[in-house]
Amino acid sequence: MIPRELLRKVRQIEIRTRHLVTDAFAGEYHSVFKGRGMEFHEVREYVPGDDIRAIDWNVTARTGAPHVKRFIEERELTVLLMVDISGSQTFGSGRQLKRELAAESAALLALAAVRNNDRVGLVLFAGDVEYYLPPAKGLRHVLRLVREVLSQPARTPGTRLAPALTFLNHTQHRRCVCFLLSDFQSPPEEYRRLLAPTARRH
Repeated sequence: MIPRELLRKVRQIEIRTRHLVTDAFAGEYHSVFKGRGMEFHEVREYVPGDDIRAIDWNVTARTGAPHVKRFIEERELTVLLMVDISGSQTFGSGRQLKRELAAESAALLALAAVRNNDRVGLVLFAGDVEYYLPPAKGLRHVLRLVREVLSQPARTPGTRLAPALTFLNHTQHRRCVCFLLSDFQSPPEEYRRLLAPTARRH
């Protein structure tokens, strides 16, 4: 059974972040991520005005008539939230712990994602990966995500970003947008290479 205090915190975070998403954040989210890629849709006959760079020369040669490839904007995005739940996250101001702030930030991003019909997943890490919630849609999924950020215990000591980033590279085979929520109290020489522009991009 889920503790009543945990449910109360999840509900408070949902109310605060839902207001932000509705009033301010949703438009910003869409404007940042709307141009996230193109996917092939169909081949059709060329009509005057079509971009000649889109001509499919294989189909054109086979049919004897010019054809062009059509692409559409890829609408569905996968958002992955990587949240640090190490011991250093239990500190903060008198009003709010760093972990509670991370849960609120995760809720804001997750609600904006599902409002845009995107899937959102979660990776919790400390000294190693502690928990993985595969990407999915829907408000119920977001509330579960927030609950896990607030309640999952850290079984491995310290903070290490490298195992979490390596896990990301091994599990996400589709393009995704990743948000890393951490205080970065981790040896930088371990994760700088994985965050470099030459590392695998998502």
